[in-house]
Amino acid sequence: MMHGGLSDQVSDALVILGAAGIVIPLFARFRITPIIGFILVGVLVGPAGLGSLTDQAPWLYYITITDREAIAPFAEFGIILLLFTIGLELSFKRLWEMRALVFGVGAAELIGSGLIIGLALFAMGQNAAGALGLGLALALSSTALVLPISGTTSQVGRSALAMLLFEDVAIVPIIFMLGALAPYASADGVEGLMTTVWMGAAVIAAMLVLGRFILPKLFGQAARTKSPELFLAASLLVVIVASLATSAVGLSPIVGALIAGLLIAETEYRSEVEVITEPFKGLALGVFLITVGMQIDLAVIADNWVSLVTAVIGVVVVKTIVTGALLKISGARTGTSAEAGLLMSSPSETTLIVLTAAAEAALIQPETAAFWTIVTAIGLTITPILARVGHDVSRRIELKQHDQPDEVPEDEPRTIVIGFGRVGRLVADMLKTHKQPFLCVDSDIDCVAGGRREGYPIIFGDVARPEMVDRLKLGHARALIITMDEPVLANAVVKRVRGWVPDLPIIARARDVDHAAELYRAGATDAVPETLESSLQLSEAVLVDLGVPMGPVIASIHDKRDQYRRQIMESGGLTEKPTLKTQTLRDSAPGAKPAEA
Repeated sequence: MMHGGLSDQVSDALVILGAAGIVIPLFARFRITPIIGFILVGVLVGPAGLGSLTDQAPWLYYITITDREAIAPFAEFGIILLLFTIGLELSFKRLWEMRALVFGVGAAELIGSGLIIGLALFAMGQNAAGALGLGLALALSSTALVLPISGTTSQVGRSALAMLLFEDVAIVPIIFMLGALAPYASADGVEGLMTTVWMGAAVIAAMLVLGRFILPKLFGQAARTKSPELFLAASLLVVIVASLATSAVGLSPIVGALIAGLLIAETEYRSEVEVITEPFKGLALGVFLITVGMQIDLAVIADNWVSLVTAVIGVVVVKTIVTGALLKISGARTGTSAEAGLLMSSPSETTLIVLTAAAEAALIQPETAAFWTIVTAIGLTITPILARVGHDVSRRIELKQHDQPDEVPEDEPRTIVIGFGRVGRLVADMLKTHKQPFLCVDSDIDCVAGGRREGYPIIFGDVARPEMVDRLKLGHARALIITMDEPVLANAVVKRVRGWVPDLPIIARARDVDHAAELYRAGATDAVPETLESSLQLSEAVLVDLGVPMGPVIASIHDKRDQYRRQIMESGGLTEKPTLKTQTLRDSAPGAKPAEA
């Protein structure tokens, strides 16, 4: 259909692109995930929002999407690309190492949550087959939302990935099972399932074998052309062919996309493929999120808000408890279990597929499917909020469990290092090399656990709390080193400690010259601007490599450092020039004498 010279497809595309251009920078400005923004756009421009007013105001046609089904293929492509990029981040070795989580915790979480929800629905009057189908549908979690939030490298991300991988594989058996449970079903359902299993196994085996031989040659030829367009075309071709291959035998297309990503991850073209497909994944996922928002009818929610809120809370609570308990039993920390449980607690985009299958099999009434579709859309919308709550709950649990940190040893004065990140670890290594006693403090429990495993003296604690700083016994310390990249907190700690311990040497990491001035003003003994020193050493290396004599180079470095000293003096209101690092790259060579500034 044409409106004012624009087809429906072109109009929808313009709305989507316009939404992406507004949502992503706007929500990034306020540090809010764009996931919520895209869903809200779907609510606003969808058929239940402004789209319902196009008859009264025809001009709204140009800023609304009236047909959700028209953009559904693009939404599905977004999920396919997401699984493809996840495959790029993995490897067959890592998947093998995760097998216990995938087939142990993943299977137990899906079956356990599905049975509990199903039994609750059965007790409320739903027929047994329908209750089972609804339970399994609602037990699924969103791959498209969870993994972009959690990543795949953290403990929470690894746990979520394992459970989601099992759910993605289980989709096909669930759909076939629902077909077999239909009132009109015959043995064809079971036979169809067995056929899909053996054909799927054959296709996956063929992909694994052929992919190892074909993909390196394909991407090698694309790389030789030095054409980004051809490289992109080859990447999308691999994703589409792999997805079509698994779809042809009844498996989910995301299984093929995941395997394609895994195969490319084993080649040297992994990074380039990941970078070149990222914009398409982000835009296509945005389309998917808009389709989720389009399913939310605010008028229906207002009329049935009690039932809908009760249903959403019930699903979230059951899945949180089951997932958290299973992870805790498997050995995860309490905080990790709680965070992963809340993150995985909302339904999934694939829940909509299972609901459709259950309705087509006459296991549930169309009205029931519509109700749980709205519940699913609401659950997807609140997933980022649940993730934030889960993170905060995890932090509180970890803080409570470690509220009484290990006592600071008093056998000898030692240096206290606050922050055990990249800089703090290097400082600790240097102190250890020169046999200087020290103690590290960090508020990241994963960092603390890793440091302890490697033999570093480190305790868990949040120096934003004054009582934590009290426990460090800084009156007995030889020095305090602040390495965390949090300027406001670093200033506060320096000021607080300087007021308590006037004679304690305080060496602080500064982000730049202005921050260094603030630290000196707060009472730091030395402030090291990381951008200044790295820039000066980089400049020295470049000038020397360009053939400029070392003498003039060193003189100009010292002049520049003096210039920054004066700037810090003026900004910090200092009466004496601050001490800055004066050693150059040449000075740091073995046997060289330090240069005088």
